[in-house]
Amino acid sequence: MATPKRKRWSQLVTEKSDALDLERGVFTKGDPKGIARSLKRSAERSNRRKADPFRSAMSMLTFYINRAGRTLPKTDRSRLEAAKDELRALFGRPRSKA
Repeated sequence: MATPKRKRWSQLVTEKSDALDLERGVFTKGDPKGIARSLKRSAERSNRRKADPFRSAMSMLTFYINRAGRTLPKTDRSRLEAAKDELRALFGRPRSKA
């Protein structure tokens, strides 16, 4: 009898985060602006987040990028990094100098 496939803890965090209720497939959208708008909307609507909406949205995006690690294709990584810039713009935050 085959054992059922276990979900990874990072997948569970993404699906059932206590901070945000994410739109399904948000990180697979092709448009960085669409990703940023969806994260902003989720962060602003959440009553369970512990930080301000910007920090919650940026944390979830960074978490996704970091957990993908080396397996994330360069095109996807660049799209998600562009979504960070879009998120900063939507919240009126300056671009970091790092």
